[in-house]
Amino acid sequence: MVRRDDRDRRRREITEALLRVAGRHGLHAATMRAVAAEAGVSLHLVQHYFETKEQLMLFALRHLAERLALRVKERLDTLGTGPRPREVIETVLAQALPTDEESRVLHLVYTSYAVLAVTDADLREQPFMAAPDALEEFLAEQVRRAQRSGDIPEGTDPRLEAAALLAMSAGLGTGVLLGQRSVADAMAVIRHRLDGIGLP
Repeated sequence: MVRRDDRDRRRREITEALLRVAGRHGLHAATMRAVAAEAGVSLHLVQHYFETKEQLMLFALRHLAERLALRVKERLDTLGTGPRPREVIETVLAQALPTDEESRVLHLVYTSYAVLAVTDADLREQPFMAAPDALEEFLAEQVRRAQRSGDIPEGTDPRLEAAALLAMSAGLGTGVLLGQRSVADAMAVIRHRLDGIGLP
């Protein structure tokens, strides 16, 4: 009998192989056979752990959401105790930008999933697709913190500002992927917007 730890490890290895294939050639190229070849295992073994490509993709999306959340947490941890709202917001938005190979793959694959979800109701209903909502609320709370400390006016709508910031950073990330702008340019746009809100 396969131990649970071994099963989880094998599933993660297969999932990482899917992300590598998708990162190089796009999500459409991540067939079960291509993933098996990338992982260095048989197609039969991949099908043993994931009966269908849909199962593999959904597991990969959960894995992807966890990795994105971990990256954000690790960056926030470097800010130490009591960071100002602007530091927190800027750090979170920077994670939407493909600044290294891992974040490039994460951004590319997550965006590909989002496009699929437009026409796939089952994918759209998955709980991890709500991650942007949770992030929006987190950013909105940072705006509220800035209001409570008197850094920005009370009349600012925290939810609208958070939604605008997330939409902006997502678009900037795609622009960096496409080579339309550099990471430095994208960060300059983010900082310009935070200046506009009045965050010190």
